[in-house]
Amino acid sequence: QVVEHCVAAAGYSVGEFAALVFAGALGFAEALYAVKVRAEAMQKASEAVPSGMLSVIGRREANYKFACLEARKHCESLGIENPVCEISNYLFPDSRVIAGHLQALEFLQENARKYYFTRAKMLPVSGAFHTRLMEPAVEPLAEVLKSIEIQKPLVSVYSNVNGKKYMHSEHVQKLLVKQVVSPVMWEQTMHSVYERKQGTEFPYTYEVGPGKQLGAVLKKCNLKAWRQYNHVDALEDEEAAEA
Repeated sequence: QVVEHCVAAAGYSVGEFAALVFAGALGFAEALYAVKVRAEAMQKASEAVPSGMLSVIGRREANYKFACLEARKHCESLGIENPVCEISNYLFPDSRVIAGHLQALEFLQENARKYYFTRAKMLPVSGAFHTRLMEPAVEPLAEVLKSIEIQKPLVSVYSNVNGKKYMHSEHVQKLLVKQVVSPVMWEQTMHSVYERKQGTEFPYTYEVGPGKQLGAVLKKCNLKAWRQYNHVDALEDEEAAEA
């Protein structure tokens, strides 16, 4: 019943492929192959430059873009050419992930108080995903997506790149590639998905798969929408079947 009455879908980063499979835009096997190519290409890009991602929670007065600019200047003073340090994920108000050269992220951690960051924690990832350091991964993913049949989604799917609905199959192909080097606009996506007239009920929201991180983010973005949130663990059915 939930599947039949679904009004919209969205997926965080690689989860966007799952949302598009769910919406009938991509076949499961083809999407899995595209994800494999994407993962291998992003890993290869990660190995080229010592880089990473920093999860940041800031106070109201935090200026993330200014902090990134100063971190890039610090990298230049170390002799790093064209340093990268930019917002790669917009999570919820006052929470961002900043990605780029390791030296830039270390600089931000050391100067967290100066930039009004209340928390600056390195993420256990191998590279600066969703920044221009991932440019070597663009071509391999673009090639594989050209070879896959993509349909217009049967339900609205919201893109990480701009927080708006995919309009047609070419749009899906273009934005899935762009997503690799663009910040994940998750906070903006949450506002788009749940925007409705005052007094209108919020839909039920289901987070399918391991963890409840997206539910936690939704709670920070829209408490009223979160009250209709449920988590479905992908392993529940399998475990029940085995039992």
